[in-house]
Amino acid sequence: MSGSYIQILVFVIITAFIGLLTYLKCRGHGHSKASENKEYFLAGGGLTWIFVAGSITLTNLSTDQLVGMNGNQMALLAWWEFAAVAGLIILAKVFLPVYYHYGCTTTTELLEKRYNNKHIRALIGLLFFLGSSLIFMPAVIYSGSLFMINMFGLDVPLMAVATTFALIGALYAIFGGLRAVAVSDTYSGVLLLVMAIVVVILALFAIDFDFSGIPAERLTLIGDNDSPLPWPTLLTGMIFIQTFYWSTNQTITQRAMAAPNVKEAQKGVYAAAVIRFIIVPSIIVVPGIISFKLYGDINDAAYGTLVGDVLPDWLSGVFAAALAAAVLTTYNSNLNSATALYVCDIHEAYIDKSPKVARLGGIVTAILTVISLLMVPVYAQAESIINLLQQLYGLLSMPILSIFIVGLLFNNVNPYAGITAVIFGVILYAVFSFVHAPFGLHYIHLMLVTLIACIAVALSTNRLVFRQRAQWRGRLVD
Repeated sequence: MSGSYIQILVFVIITAFIGLLTYLKCRGHGHSKASENKEYFLAGGGLTWIFVAGSITLTNLSTDQLVGMNGNQMALLAWWEFAAVAGLIILAKVFLPVYYHYGCTTTTELLEKRYNNKHIRALIGLLFFLGSSLIFMPAVIYSGSLFMINMFGLDVPLMAVATTFALIGALYAIFGGLRAVAVSDTYSGVLLLVMAIVVVILALFAIDFDFSGIPAERLTLIGDNDSPLPWPTLLTGMIFIQTFYWSTNQTITQRAMAAPNVKEAQKGVYAAAVIRFIIVPSIIVVPGIISFKLYGDINDAAYGTLVGDVLPDWLSGVFAAALAAAVLTTYNSNLNSATALYVCDIHEAYIDKSPKVARLGGIVTAILTVISLLMVPVYAQAESIINLLQQLYGLLSMPILSIFIVGLLFNNVNPYAGITAVIFGVILYAVFSFVHAPFGLHYIHLMLVTLIACIAVALSTNRLVFRQRAQWRGRLVD
């Protein structure tokens, strides 16, 4: 049997086996009318810490991470993962107790309850919704398609592969709900982490553990001002980027809000933090560095090319199954979260208080799928997909985080002062990114500037325009 047939056979067997395990775990969990939202979007509150950890890990760890991070072909990008540990701890210790105290289905529901206003919830929900449809979902299916083409040497248009991923992912999201996504995430995640470690080991043997000839700037963890991640950025905007991503981003935080109680959720988040610290940094930088020694500067093609060369045929089929599952589950996770935001934050608030969730979710999913496919060509032109993702999401991240911080730390803040600050922040960061960066500051520094400016605008607008004096809260939870 030829190598390509072995790859396909192994791929099909592994993919079918993951699907069977997911079905066996999830069967019997129907959608009661009384708790349709909770079941569909929070798995009925039934995720144990193992599945919380697995789903958080694989929702984040997909081809946009493996392809994008390794595409930089330098060790410096490991700092994103080390810093993520701090973001996960902040989620567990600071935000999760608040979400569970208020019984939130979406992170934005917290804003409605703290500001006593549905409009601020709808605005932030819309921004998250646009972030998923215009940024994360197209990036995931683009990077996944690129990886498959590079790994197997396929002679097919990238859009053909992307369309296949998107259509399968859309069907999965419509019929699965969060429970199926989280369970599949976990099973696929174990396989993916094991295979990613195998790739690191085989890649090291491919160069006989000899890193000579690789430029020092690709091996250092201390970035200079011309690097993608200058070291001072670790002391300014980095921690707030991680706080936003892990603690307020619906796609990630939704998994932690789907446990039976806050203690179980915290256990899952801590487990995800351990995985993030011990395993993930090596698998997202070492293959990229080695690919530079083997092939030179090939950017986002680095990981797929290396994997295709170092793995034997039967193992490459296993790895392809794991990566395909990672692409689909990350895509599904964004679809499920974006649908939750639309249904809970916008549709139920302004259109219909009791919609048929499954039917409405199917319509939203179809629209999101088309939008994400239309955005794929934009990402195909990016020099570095991971740097583009971080920069684009800066348009939303700091303005949104500012309104969470103000809402958690202060009482008596007018919701429209918060809305004003968010709009101001989006415009300010757009100017910084696409018009002029003051003093040549790195975009991560500018994120901190944007965050501080948004908080200042919210509090000053509250006092000067709405004649309300913000009051410092002594405790996050009353």
